[in-house]
Amino acid sequence: MTAPEVTPRSYQPQDTLYLWTLINPASPVLTGAVSLSALVPNCATFTYAADWWQFALSENLPLMAGQVFSAGEKDSAPGALDDARPDRWGERIIRHIDRPARLSILEMLLFAGDDRFGALGVSTSAEHYLPRRIGPYPQLRDLAALVRAVEDVQSQAPVTPEIQRLVQPGVTLGGARPKALLHTDSGACIVKFSELDETVDTPLIEHATMTLAALAGIRVAATGVLAIPSRHAHHKSRHALTIQRFDRLQTDSLNLRLHCISAKTALAAAGLTESYGALATVLLRQAHPERQKNQREELFRRMVFNILMDNTDDHERNHCLRLGFDGYYELAPAFDVVPTLQNMGYQALVVGQHGAQSTLDNALTELSEFGLTRPRALELIQSVARVVEQWSRHFQQLGVCAADREQLAASIDRDDLRLQRQVYC
Repeated sequence: MTAPEVTPRSYQPQDTLYLWTLINPASPVLTGAVSLSALVPNCATFTYAADWWQFALSENLPLMAGQVFSAGEKDSAPGALDDARPDRWGERIIRHIDRPARLSILEMLLFAGDDRFGALGVSTSAEHYLPRRIGPYPQLRDLAALVRAVEDVQSQAPVTPEIQRLVQPGVTLGGARPKALLHTDSGACIVKFSELDETVDTPLIEHATMTLAALAGIRVAATGVLAIPSRHAHHKSRHALTIQRFDRLQTDSLNLRLHCISAKTALAAAGLTESYGALATVLLRQAHPERQKNQREELFRRMVFNILMDNTDDHERNHCLRLGFDGYYELAPAFDVVPTLQNMGYQALVVGQHGAQSTLDNALTELSEFGLTRPRALELIQSVARVVEQWSRHFQQLGVCAADREQLAASIDRDDLRLQRQVYC
């Protein structure tokens, strides 16, 4: 007998759910049990299934039979499970639209749905994979209606059947920006929108920044832009950003999912500080021996690019490691790379011996962490700085308007950053 579908209305809160791994979604594999802690409020615990042996989900969840793992903190899940939770936008959707009978961390894990980031799934059953099914996802023809629905959610408008159909949680690494999953002719992608109060066309700016990063030798998630209707005829044009999913792999016969962990999880699992150098150390230990040198250089490039482009929202959830089928992790393509326009002068992650200070001098203080000689580090900085020097022309070519470029220049071309990069141009 087929179990009923899990819906917000039919779901009865339970204190144990079940984690499955869906490398091949057609053949889910039971991985373990997720329960509410009896010791810490709203804290999830995890125990591996007796016959799970494929791989440890993260370094702090080693394959130990019968071991109960806990992060030991309120509103948390242990290790890689924390990355299976919805981001802040997803939580907002669960609270505002799904409204299940309880809103513990278990419900957040369950109602993130079947197509969450990475390869993990959450089920109400240990015998069959019974997740919260989400979909069908909006298609390109739904874009205008999807934009209206997302704006209605932001303005806390009453929930309508149209909102319920179009706006669904999903889960991505990142933050609170409005987003959805969208089906296009080339498959599913993530689509991101502006916040209601944003003064610039952030989706188009993010696309321009990501493509500029690619010119600087950084591997980025593939992005595109979709024109969306303006709220009023006299307003300037707006865009949505599409992002190809790098946690999915399509072959001739299979649609596979790739296990991913955030840098936050990787660093905590290794007991290391939240810094670029520490993440480079994780890559030294967990990347393939023949690829870790390039991986660490790539991370150094990203750090330099973030500094010079005033991307100070480069926190540990905005970096990700992806597990390959060879058993080694790699630095996943860069995502959420966009100027923050705050002129903070320090990054979210520690840069070097001067803490999070946003300077190239600081970036040169811990080169051994990246396996770099000083001459090689200077070469990398020079190659990135020369690309960033052309940022305004590149943004103009991609359609970023003059008013938005003027706002960006107040950050990217302010003396603190402009003078730093011009030393290397």
